[in-house]
Amino acid sequence: MRYVSTRGSAPDLSFEEAMLTGLARDGGLYVPAEIPTMSTGDIAALAGQSYEEIAFRVMRPFIGDAFTDEEFSDIISRAYAGFGHAARAPLVQLAPNHFLLELFHGPTLAFKDFAMQLIGQLFQASLTRSGKHVTIVGATSGDTGSAAMEAFRGLDAVDVFILFPHGRVSEVQRRQMTTVAEANTHALALTGDFDDCQGKLKDMFNDHSFRDDVRLAGVNSINWARVLAQVVYYFSSAVSLGAPHREVSFTVPTGNFGDIFAGYIARRMGLPIKQLVVATNQNDILHRAISGGAYTTTGVTPSISPSMDIQVSSNFERVLFDVYDREGAAIAQLMDELKGQGGFKISQGALDRLRDLFASGRCSEEETLAMIARANKEMGELLCPHSSVGVHVAQEHLGGTPMITLATAHPAKFPEAVEQASGVLPPLPERMSDLFDRPERVTRVENDLGHLQELIRGRLAA
Repeated sequence: MRYVSTRGSAPDLSFEEAMLTGLARDGGLYVPAEIPTMSTGDIAALAGQSYEEIAFRVMRPFIGDAFTDEEFSDIISRAYAGFGHAARAPLVQLAPNHFLLELFHGPTLAFKDFAMQLIGQLFQASLTRSGKHVTIVGATSGDTGSAAMEAFRGLDAVDVFILFPHGRVSEVQRRQMTTVAEANTHALALTGDFDDCQGKLKDMFNDHSFRDDVRLAGVNSINWARVLAQVVYYFSSAVSLGAPHREVSFTVPTGNFGDIFAGYIARRMGLPIKQLVVATNQNDILHRAISGGAYTTTGVTPSISPSMDIQVSSNFERVLFDVYDREGAAIAQLMDELKGQGGFKISQGALDRLRDLFASGRCSEEETLAMIARANKEMGELLCPHSSVGVHVAQEHLGGTPMITLATAHPAKFPEAVEQASGVLPPLPERMSDLFDRPERVTRVENDLGHLQELIRGRLAA
């Protein structure tokens, strides 16, 4: 199994190399050269299996000879051992033909745990074998950072630096990052928004001297292993509702496009998905791009669903690569236009293909609050704001096919918004009940590349 860059001029890599590299040296994102497929019989055989067994069967073709079957099975078992639900990703029914996929039973109460717990174990196994040390730098709009810190805390072979936008994440999200005590974790509160954090991350990867000097690795959803781990719950949930013998649809609240791109990969593998619906909040660049054909940044507006407050959706580049017939030069040109002009027009042929693959919708702040209230009253389900966005948009696309909406975070991560909408203050799980009593470790940083690089080098040398 080989991996290629979306911009076409970086070396092809193995799974393990792509995982440890993160962003390609030409600035692109790695994707499989070919997508493995599963037969109808293979998918049907997943019925009744544990989440761990489904994960092994779905992901195994992508990893090549990076790990033996026994090693990979052990990695998966360790990754999901700390989840708070035996099903890992349980389904609950909201209404006729509408289901909620609860992805918040991991250690940090967000869907990012499915990928980050796995990638932490993959890194640990690989680095232990090689005796190497890496520096992980990540950018987060709220959930990736805490999931990364939880996954890599205390590991000797890794230092983790997480950039998050100061004042633009929830208090629970912030404290999940700033209260991690292990010395190899570093929470950096950057002046700016998530796009500023993500931009500085990409700048560090594109500074090859710095990148090589500190052995930089990335665990944002630019890392293919992150996307791969998320493919699994599309299979587990669809099979629970009768796949492959009947179609299912998915609605995914998303800002960075990684979670719904995993659904696209599941469909490419053979899972019978009728619709993949992109649900956005008021920062609706993905909805505007799919509906109007122009990918144009307009600045980030803070919202009550902060993990979706994104204008530069990194993983959108991966699907553009496919709808532009895998022409790396064309993608490189689009990304240059995005960086230099703040946007680009999608060609008509590529747009037609994109619309064949995805539907989309937008949810306002008022609609988000109203859906939280309605779901609590009529469906018996307390939703976080991001999940509320998903449920609202899903209702616009319901039909004869079962619809699964992804619930991406626990409502207790956003208590103020949930209480405002529903009158119910969602409590943190018992294992996190002392979160607000834990001491914090955080460094305020300016939106300056040189300053960040100096800080990281200094911490590594200490």
